[in-house]
Amino acid sequence: MSGVEITPDQTPVLSRMFRFQWEKAQDSYVLLYPEGMVKLNGPAGEVLALVDGQRTVTDIIQSLQAKFPDADGIEQDILEFLGDAREQRWISL
Repeated sequence: MSGVEITPDQTPVLSRMFRFQWEKAQDSYVLLYPEGMVKLNGPAGEVLALVDGQRTVTDIIQSLQAKFPDADGIEQDILEFLGDAREQRWISL
């Protein structure tokens, strides 16, 4: 579990040192940065695709709950992932 607490009213934004994009060669979303690349798994890519500096954490959760209605515990998974992403400095709040 992440040591960074994420609350539903926060609005995450991608850190300026990363660029988020679909990488066809990797067949996944990636975070590019000057020294390299982070290949994201499917769920991580789905979450970060919604991090635009406009949507709150609640908006992101609601969008993904609508897209994946059968995913149990999705809210907690998203909160934990965003906490991890904050610890990695991929996002800021």
